[in-house]
Amino acid sequence: MSDISSPVSNLAAIDAAHHLHPFNDMKKLNENGVRVMQRAEGVHIWDSTGKKYLDAFAGLWCVNVGYGRTSIAKAAFEQMQELPYYNTFFGTTTPPATLLAQKVTSKAGPHMNHVFFTNSGSEATDTWFRLARVYWKALGHSTKTQIIARKNGYHGSTVAGASLGGMKYMHEQGNLPIEGIHHINQPYWFGDGGDLSPAAFGLKIAQELESKILELGADNVAAFVAEPIQGAGGVIVPPETYWPEIVRICKQHNILLVSDEVICGFGRLGSWFGYQHFGFEPDMAPIAKGLSSGYLPIGGVLVSDRVAEVLINEVGDFNHGYTYSGHPVCSAAALENIRIIEEEGLVERVRDDIGPYMAQALGTLKDHDRVGEVVSVGLIGAVQLTTDKASRRRFAKPDDAGAAVRNQCVTNGVIVRATGDRMLFSPPLIISRSEVDQAVETLGKALDWLKDHYHA
Repeated sequence: MSDISSPVSNLAAIDAAHHLHPFNDMKKLNENGVRVMQRAEGVHIWDSTGKKYLDAFAGLWCVNVGYGRTSIAKAAFEQMQELPYYNTFFGTTTPPATLLAQKVTSKAGPHMNHVFFTNSGSEATDTWFRLARVYWKALGHSTKTQIIARKNGYHGSTVAGASLGGMKYMHEQGNLPIEGIHHINQPYWFGDGGDLSPAAFGLKIAQELESKILELGADNVAAFVAEPIQGAGGVIVPPETYWPEIVRICKQHNILLVSDEVICGFGRLGSWFGYQHFGFEPDMAPIAKGLSSGYLPIGGVLVSDRVAEVLINEVGDFNHGYTYSGHPVCSAAALENIRIIEEEGLVERVRDDIGPYMAQALGTLKDHDRVGEVVSVGLIGAVQLTTDKASRRRFAKPDDAGAAVRNQCVTNGVIVRATGDRMLFSPPLIISRSEVDQAVETLGKALDWLKDHYHA
């Protein structure tokens, strides 16, 4: 305990000497020093200096039920005492893993009755990626191996996940993407829509999938993957014409449809899963984050009956899995997390109450000179920065503009995220109206600062 309680200066020095952080320029980080987060409760988090922050980003899109849930800690502790670990290989299971499989699939819709557990969303991506190819080979279509994804999509940072994600800066490290992965444009109307209406643009971008399938040959394409709403790419909400056309194309060309639910799942959009909000039924759906509200690492892939029946009846051994697949302690925490979401009606609260309220509150920023658009669904939203509303002109250095606004918010006690020049909100599902107001007001002041002090 003495090591954890070390003075902040000691922790910062230790961190710089030993800790390699994800998605960071380590030289700059070590020069600037880390912020040590020490405790949290509800929607607030305190750093080691005692400064309090409203976490309007739920950690990393994940702390859906908020911080400090003692019942989740108790569930994990009790499971550790009874059975801290056993695997799900060799014909064995544990009660929490089995019960979690039943609970999760009960929320997924009548076509989705199986789940394969992983430890993260990235591993879930690797899992469905392999399973899609195994599925088609078992049906005698061994050439159906190619996967189509979207530019600026995000599906994790493993080799398969980073390849499927459409972010060039990730592809530049490690000779990615790997063979067999292709990308089409994203449904980002503000940035790419030009003179088209959102509806016309949604159809146009969706039809790029069909063009790519025809280019590759439908007999060679296994699946198309996309997030219902792109998260790390900037909370890109597709026009209403987009998803119906995507579904039509996948069905017509016999392509598996994979809905990446790692961010959108477990109440974020006011539905248990994002595909339910948009009204379609995917063949597979990777999950993580809100599955345990981030209290312990766990993920999985929801598998439709169409795919599961082939896996069960035709494949034999599926030579894939993880030491900690269905870990009993993580599963126990996830079960308690879902119980809280159910008991407190958080999905319905997001859909009917706090989600519409956040949309209204964010909407008050639409007339700001530096705001190009405001979008939100449930408790996920984005405010687009602009230098000219009419022409939708962007800042010369979008990343710098977004980072400047984010830093202003954090300095003033509200944690938001910047993806380029889009300011992102994804608060815990328990956030109150007054806390939404605080977050939006803080962003508004940061936008005023941007207008007065930032001209790059």
